[in-house]
Amino acid sequence: MIQNPVLPGFEPDPAILRVGDDFYIATSTFEWCPGVRIHHSRDLVNWRPLGGVLDSTRLLDLTGVPDSGGIWAPGLSYADGLFHLVFTVVDTYAEGWKDVPNFVTTAPSIEGPWSDPVPLHSRGFDVSLFHDVGSDGDGRSWLLNMRFDWRPGHESFAGIELQEYDRRTRALLGEPRTISVGTAAGVAEGPHLYRRDGWYYLVHAEGGTGYEHGAAVARSRDLFGPYEPDPAGPLLTSRHDPTPDLQKAGHCSLVATPTGEWYAAHIVARPYGERGPCVLGRETALQPVTWTADGWPRIAGAVAAVTVPAPALPPAPAPQPPSATDHFDAPALGPDWSTLRRPATPDWIEPVPGGLRVHGGQSPVGRRTPSLLARRVTARRCSFRTSLTFAPRTSDHMAGLTAYYNTRNWHYLYVTAQDDGSPVLRTLTCDAGRLVEHGTAVPLAPGHSIVLQAELALPVLRFSYDTGQGMRTLPLELDATVLSDEHADEFHDGQLRVLGFTGAMLGLWAQDLDGAGTYADFAHATYLTTPDSAA
Repeated sequence: MIQNPVLPGFEPDPAILRVGDDFYIATSTFEWCPGVRIHHSRDLVNWRPLGGVLDSTRLLDLTGVPDSGGIWAPGLSYADGLFHLVFTVVDTYAEGWKDVPNFVTTAPSIEGPWSDPVPLHSRGFDVSLFHDVGSDGDGRSWLLNMRFDWRPGHESFAGIELQEYDRRTRALLGEPRTISVGTAAGVAEGPHLYRRDGWYYLVHAEGGTGYEHGAAVARSRDLFGPYEPDPAGPLLTSRHDPTPDLQKAGHCSLVATPTGEWYAAHIVARPYGERGPCVLGRETALQPVTWTADGWPRIAGAVAAVTVPAPALPPAPAPQPPSATDHFDAPALGPDWSTLRRPATPDWIEPVPGGLRVHGGQSPVGRRTPSLLARRVTARRCSFRTSLTFAPRTSDHMAGLTAYYNTRNWHYLYVTAQDDGSPVLRTLTCDAGRLVEHGTAVPLAPGHSIVLQAELALPVLRFSYDTGQGMRTLPLELDATVLSDEHADEFHDGQLRVLGFTGAMLGLWAQDLDGAGTYADFAHATYLTTPDSAA
């Protein structure tokens, strides 16, 4: 059986692909590096993270992108012996404008090397490639995207565009054509195109990314349409029922197994409470797809099921689970780690004997050179622990453990210095940009390491520490729901200012606000989950 979500935690906008016997899912990464996470499977049950594709500034520059900007909804495809990755880098999305350049890069292997990205256009986002190859195709390729219209009084989601793409020159040909404006649910985006039995099938997201989210399908005998929506309604949605554990279902992509079974990879979210805050962000799930006698793809009940049958494929051995504790003794960071807005380069993050050295970066609101290394929260109950050695000299030097959503929403257990230079442990929260310092400072002995721990049990976050006399839990119950998609969304006077598209992260953070060259040494990081249950 397949247990959903198959990719728990912040893993949205799945683009699923099969090459031979191998399945791949690419997901959005927004302001986090490496860009575009890839997972691999042979049976659709067991998934192994391969890490991010766009792992250098040659491939991706996220300097200065807004919270929940950066990489939106990548498209992964295969043709001519090459993997093709198309992706959007969102530089601006607020106050009615969007700056959304799109790029393509290719590689002979999913693990690279990836070519220098080639710019395509900036008319919209959620790009994907359709290669019309096979016995009845003409061999041409087509780029799809949603079209964004900035003009006041116009529908900003202006429809799904199609434009020819030349695989040899990696250039767009001709002019774009709008092939669909979606359904009455509105907000048509995330398009993917498939060909089966002489029909072209357009699958796209609709209804926005919240609790009205869904996926629709339409078909045409002609590539350019007109496309007829499925008369049965949405392919998938949770909008009509707030009770299932998996909500926000939508944004589908389809794949066929070697034996002809079909599946949809799609977004879900697991809220705290009935349609409450989604701290884990938007996750990836799989549903079986059947085809009706008259040629429509259907998901049972058009709803997201937690447990579904696996395909009839040879059993694949489950991947060896990673150790709960990372001692940072490998040549490179493991695939579960991400860094904020800049790649993990030796100028700020480096292995040292006994752990990892993180050189202090910008303040918590800095968008150029922050020093934050984090991993996704994948369960409603989990813990994260590290051992820190740090010698701050002023209050401008900070290092510790954070439960983080974006620059405006986080909790921070950190070591810093008093005005007299003595080290202390403090707790700080940023809630929608408002700073709150909790409790009193805990004095520390200079030169000694300290163990820091965060425990998440929704809706509460607790911090603990150990200076060598056993773990002590701080007398604080912090609100973990500030680390949710819903809490991150901000509107002012009806204008969008900040989006919440990611998910809660637990990480190691260091700041050097006076540029003195301070650094923090982390001996290990341990992440543990408790068996999940609906909340």
